[in-house]
Amino acid sequence: MDDLSEYPATSGKLVAVFTIEVQTLAEDTDRILDEVMKVHPVSFGRYQRNASISAVGKETAQPEPNSTTTTHVEGFEAGSTETYPMVELKISIDRDMEVLAKVMDAIIYAHH
Repeated sequence: MDDLSEYPATSGKLVAVFTIEVQTLAEDTDRILDEVMKVHPVSFGRYQRNASISAVGKETAQPEPNSTTTTHVEGFEAGSTETYPMVELKISIDRDMEVLAKVMDAIIYAHH
């Protein structure tokens, strides 16, 4: 079912959105949301800056040559495993490609 306008529910209606998930350090979530708010209110009803932030977990990766880690962390060898604490930041926006582009640019700008 691609069209949710005919979804039969007595509790309300469903609206298709883009949900964006960002894995980041807990201390970076406000900075990322602040940048997103410059281009989109991330609103739901009478609320703005709506987001979900998970409890702290761990992210692990093995950066390849010329990755951000191998470029900016002195002495880090490509292929070595890195593990650090992270949270998942989730926001939802309308399915509008222009808005999506602005929000993604804001996230990339703030996140890297």
